Amino acid sequence: MYNSLTRIQNVFGFFTTVAFVVAALIAASDFTAPRTPSATIKPTNVQVVKGRPHYYSTKKEEYAIIKFSLNADFSSLFTWNTKQLFVYVTAEWPAAPGAGNSANQTNKAVIWDSIITSPSADHLSNLGPASLKKLRKSAAGKTIDPSRGKLSLKNQKPKYQITHPSGKIASTDDVTLRVHYNVQPWVGVLTWNQDSDLGLWKKMADGVSAAFALPALKKKEGEKAR
Repeated sequence: MYNSLTRIQNVFGFFTTVAFVVAALIAASDFTAPRTPSATIKPTNVQVVKGRPHYYSTKKEEYAIIKFSLNADFSSLFTWNTKQLFVYVTAEWPAAPGAGNSANQTNKAVIWDSIITSPSADHLSNLGPASLKKLRKSAAGKTIDPSRGKLSLKNQKPKYQITHPSGKIASTDDVTLRVHYNVQPWVGVLTWNQDSDLGLWKKMADGVSAAFALPALKKKEGEKAR
């Protein structure tokens, strides 16, 4: 007959099998919820200056500061299985030809990001006591709070400046801003922006600004512009 250890192993094996099946069903349930994200973004103020973009920078270099306005609706990405949503904005521009760069290579730099938690994950928010209390109060009794997925930012300051390994970035052409998202579920795989529709999941409408150019280096009074 089975000894105690064998019985425990059998029970544990059955438990893990059931847990895996339940987790798979929960992850698959996401595909039954429509996703229709949309966003519009445009630059509102662009500057290029020379200095130390970070406190740890050892030398002065050119860096760009891009303010922007963003209107986005990610409410459809919040379901009962959504833990949190990571939203970020990148500035993208084609790489200069030569120096080992391919014709289709693109430079990308993150200028702003934000984490939006669901009510069930508010305790994970990196906020102060007062802000966390206010957040929890706004979502009291809610398992899903779609209003958190709606963003309206006007003349938003970037969190990060744009630099380049060469130290030169002024007068760069064909720069665009692009909105990205990453859905982090309680159970299942991480999902990012989609390039095409997948069943009820639709690719993000718009989310890319019109192309613009970074201005010439901003000089101090008495200096000639580059």
